[in-house]
Amino acid sequence: MSAIGVAGILATLMITAVVPPIFADQSDRAVVDAPVTLITASIAGEIASLSVQPGSDVAAGEPLAEISNPRVDRAALISLEEKSADSREKLSAARAKSQTDSAYIASLDTEIANQTSQLRARLQSQIEELRARVAQSSAMSSEKKALVDRQSDMVSRNAASMDMLRPTQQQYSAALHSTDAETFKLNQKMSQLDALNKGIYVGDDSVAISILAQKRRDIELDAKSMDIEARQQSGIVTNLQKIIDTEGGRLERLGAATVVSPGSGKVLTVGASTGRHVNPGDTIASVIDCDKRFVVAIFSYRQGENLMPGTRVRIDGGVLHSGVVTSVLPRTTDKVDERFAVPFPQTERRVVCHHHAGPGGRRTAAHRDDGA
Repeated sequence: MSAIGVAGILATLMITAVVPPIFADQSDRAVVDAPVTLITASIAGEIASLSVQPGSDVAAGEPLAEISNPRVDRAALISLEEKSADSREKLSAARAKSQTDSAYIASLDTEIANQTSQLRARLQSQIEELRARVAQSSAMSSEKKALVDRQSDMVSRNAASMDMLRPTQQQYSAALHSTDAETFKLNQKMSQLDALNKGIYVGDDSVAISILAQKRRDIELDAKSMDIEARQQSGIVTNLQKIIDTEGGRLERLGAATVVSPGSGKVLTVGASTGRHVNPGDTIASVIDCDKRFVVAIFSYRQGENLMPGTRVRIDGGVLHSGVVTSVLPRTTDKVDERFAVPFPQTERRVVCHHHAGPGGRRTAAHRDDGA
C-alpha cells in the first residue's frame, strides 16, 4: 500500500509537470508596464520655478514649471519699431502739410472770389460806358451822313462846291471809324466778362487773378500729393504694426513659458531643477498614467502563433488575473522603451513580445487561457 501511494504521488507530480505545457503556453518573462509622457521645455531659458516632485499626482493642464528667458534677441523688434516711428513721423508731416495746403487754398479761393467780383463789377461798368459811347458814335455817324447827303444833293444841283463836301465826308468817315472802335472795345469787354464768369482769366485786368489761380492750382497739386503720401505712410504704419504685434507675441512666448501636464497621472521622474538652463525639447519631467498599465510578456515564436491579438490570457502574480492580447511585437528597441515606465524584457532570437491589457503586479507570469 505504501509503494502504491508513493507511486500515485509521483504520477500526480509528473502529470502536473507535463500537462500544463501541453494545454497552455506560459512565460515568466513578464513585467507590468505603463505609458510615460515626457514633459519637455518649449523654449530656451532658466527654470524659474518647479512645482512637482517624483511620486506626486498631477491633473491635465496643471502647471508643472515656469521657464523665463531674459536674453531674448529683440534686435528685429527694435528695428521694426524704429521703422514704424519714422513712418509715423512722415505720416504726421504729410497730414500737417496737407492741412496747411488746404487752409492756403481756402484763403486763395476767398481772395480770387473777391478780386473776381471786383473785376466783374468794373467790366460791367465799362461795358455800360462803351455801349453809351457806341450809341453816341452811331448818332454822330447818322448826323454826319445826313449832312453829307444834303451837301451831296446841293453839289449835284450846283448849289455848293465839292470843297464844302469833302470835309463833311471826312468827318462822316471818322465818325464811322469811331463807332467801329467803340464797338470793338465793347465786344472785347463783353468777351472778357463772359470768360471771367467761366473761370477763364484773360486781359490785362485779369493778370493778378490769373497769378492767384495758377498759385492755387500748384498748391492743390501739392495737397493731393500730400494726401497720397499720407495714405501710403498710413498703410505702411498699419502693416508694420501688424508685424510688430506678431513679433512682440513671438518674443513674449520666447521670454516666458508655463509647462503644463498634457494629461493626468503620477510624476515618475524630474529631470530639471530650479535655475537650470534648458533648451527647447529638453525633458523636465515624465508622467506615468497608471490607469493605462498593461503586461509585457516574452514568448517564443512557436508559442506566439497561439497568442494572436484578441486571445484571452491568465495572469498570475498580479491583482488582475486575466487579460486580452492587444499586440505582438517581433522585437523591441531602446526608442520604444523610452515611451514606457519599465524597459521591456530583452528579446532574443525566436522570441516575440506580447502586450496584454489589464493591470497586474510588478512581475507576472502570463498563460494562454484555452479553457482547460
